[in-house]
Amino acid sequence: MKKILFAATITDHFYYFHLPYLKYFHDIGWEVHVAGRGSRKLPDCDFQYDIPFERSPFSKGNIEAYKQLKKVIDDNDFDIIHCHTPMGGMLARIAASKKRKNGTKVIYTAHGFHFYKGAPFLNWAIYFPIEWIMSRITDCLITINQEDYDLACKQFKKPTVKLVDGVGYNNDLFFSVSKEEKNKIRKEKGFFVNDKLLIYVAELNANKNQSMLIRMMSKLKTQNVKLLLAGADNFNGEYQKLAKNLGIEEKVFFLGHREDVEQLLKMSDICVASSLREGLPVNIMEAMAVGLPVVAGDNRGHRSLISNEVDGFIVNPNDCDEAAQKIDLLFSNQSLYGELSKRASENIKRFSKETVFAQMKTIYSDLKG
Repeated sequence: MKKILFAATITDHFYYFHLPYLKYFHDIGWEVHVAGRGSRKLPDCDFQYDIPFERSPFSKGNIEAYKQLKKVIDDNDFDIIHCHTPMGGMLARIAASKKRKNGTKVIYTAHGFHFYKGAPFLNWAIYFPIEWIMSRITDCLITINQEDYDLACKQFKKPTVKLVDGVGYNNDLFFSVSKEEKNKIRKEKGFFVNDKLLIYVAELNANKNQSMLIRMMSKLKTQNVKLLLAGADNFNGEYQKLAKNLGIEEKVFFLGHREDVEQLLKMSDICVASSLREGLPVNIMEAMAVGLPVVAGDNRGHRSLISNEVDGFIVNPNDCDEAAQKIDLLFSNQSLYGELSKRASENIKRFSKETVFAQMKTIYSDLKG
């Protein structure tokens, strides 16, 4: 029986992004193994290993994680090892280096390099050398945006480099709804029909940069605007404090981690995004699929999805005034809003789960014949 190992720093990575691939290999008769930190049980998985990965490359805990992962790899003759995330990807490739000599194929998906145009020097100093070395023990390097693909083709000569359109959004859940359905959801969630709702679905942390959006709220001229921030708080309540200090805590709703994101998007008007670094963000795909124009900070992931002034606006990072101006414009010009909304839902279709799944199946087939 053929075997495949999926490895990532945390198990939840597979739960949210890669279940179709576990099912695909399980259905064609492969033995499916998954390694990652966490106890969440995954479907279509024959063997699951709770490996104590740490996100920091300098954590001593990764020594134990490497030992455990290497034993898993040494004890099995995997046909394919597909790894994700920086630490999961690095340790899995090192642990599999000997097995590659016996025919195991190693794939690494880079969900956005930490080094990129405009990245801090420290990012280049730490992560670029790691990826350069790791590329030499990788059979296929998958990138999810054009900038990373171009960089990998230029800098990493050893592996085959492929460009895939992200992980794909679920078009069975995310689609445009009627105004009546939109208002119905609003009432169910405790909002008013005349509210103007901005939404950003992302965990609260420094990179997601929600402080820019909170400050932006005080710049808006449009009335009845509310900002919905859906995501777990990994920033120790700092953003809640900021909203309170600015006196706009009644306009900013911290919703925490949610399992009803598709409903929240369908009742909203505009998607806003403030992150400093992105690979190819699924949250933006989902928002556009619902028909929301996007006002987003300038980074490679946003640029890969949004065409400025076509289906949304790309603004300077941390420029609260420019972001506020674009939002005021969309609310005051319904014709423009309608045009951008229609184009957003149309232009994002090529990033659907079916399209990406077909791309990945071709890569798997080419790798093992």
